[in-house]
Amino acid sequence: MIIKGLFKIDRLNDIIKNTVDVIEKSKKEIFDIAEGARRECRLLEDEMNAVRNQTLEIIRQVDELKLQEIESRHRLMIVSKNIKDFSEEDIRKAYERARDLQVQFVLKQTEEQQLIQRRNELERRLKLSKETTSKAESLVSKVGVAMGYLSGGLMEISEQLDDIREKQTLGIKIIKAQEEERKRVAREIHDGPAQLMANLVIKTELCEKLVDKNPEQVKAELNSLKELARISLKDVRKIIYDLRPMSLDDLGLIPTVQRFIANYIDETDQNVELFVFGEPVALAPIVELAAFRIVQESMNNARKHANARYINVKLEFKEDAIKLVVSDDGKGFQKENVKSKDIDSGYGLLSMKERVELLNGKLDILSTPGKGTKVFASIPLQISEG
Repeated sequence: MIIKGLFKIDRLNDIIKNTVDVIEKSKKEIFDIAEGARRECRLLEDEMNAVRNQTLEIIRQVDELKLQEIESRHRLMIVSKNIKDFSEEDIRKAYERARDLQVQFVLKQTEEQQLIQRRNELERRLKLSKETTSKAESLVSKVGVAMGYLSGGLMEISEQLDDIREKQTLGIKIIKAQEEERKRVAREIHDGPAQLMANLVIKTELCEKLVDKNPEQVKAELNSLKELARISLKDVRKIIYDLRPMSLDDLGLIPTVQRFIANYIDETDQNVELFVFGEPVALAPIVELAAFRIVQESMNNARKHANARYINVKLEFKEDAIKLVVSDDGKGFQKENVKSKDIDSGYGLLSMKERVELLNGKLDILSTPGKGTKVFASIPLQISEG
């Protein structure tokens, strides 16, 4: 039996068997890592006990030397005050003993500090080894559970191969979309806030040089700095908004769409109308975000490519789904002429179609050259965790 002409059942079983073998080997390797970590813990504990005993002994010696050093200084003071009562040999011995005890005391103190540092380092290494042991033991347990699932579900996996392959393909597209979005954000930050911040640094350095020489120019530069900071803040907020509008979490879908449309009108002077049907209800965050992205991308496309004068946005809340229609009177396009790079773009409408289908929804694009574009979408309100 061939599934989609690509994989036979026996080939699938070979793949699963090889996977199980690899996991078994990995389990043994993780177990060896855990054993090695446990041995390391025992060695570190033994070494730490030895260092602890050495430290206690050094502390005792330091205390003893401290007392002897105090006594020697006291003896030296008596000799110095009554120098006539002592011979030259007594004086020399008193000085030498005080000096020797002071040197020994400093050396022992240094050794004590080194032992304390060594003990602290051993304690840190022991903590890391214990964490490694704990993680390895946890992994061994988890791998065992995975083995149980794999061994018991070979037939089920075989039956679901089609679905697995589709999800794998979709996963690759999602990863590509994520990478494209990261590139876009990085490019926007580099071209916007990063450049402005560099200018801020340069102008700040200029103000430092001019603060005493030309106060009036400093004032002008500070005004320029303030304007640069405002522009940078606006750019950062726009980037954050493009990633995920905070108002979706704070206010919900409808106020966020209304705010987006208001900003859109201010920027483009285009005529945009919003119609909401049904009773708005609280939506799952992922549904709200998908619905907002459809409106956002449809309107942005109308601005960038369609030369539209009028845009109509309709949101309808049904009992089991939210429906969207975004239409414009722009120049339209032929879907078959859309380039592959547009299909794979992070927020492209055709890529959005796949995103909506992940939520068990539907998205259709109707467009005719010279007659505008309509985007239809329907997203179920109940989203399965799977």
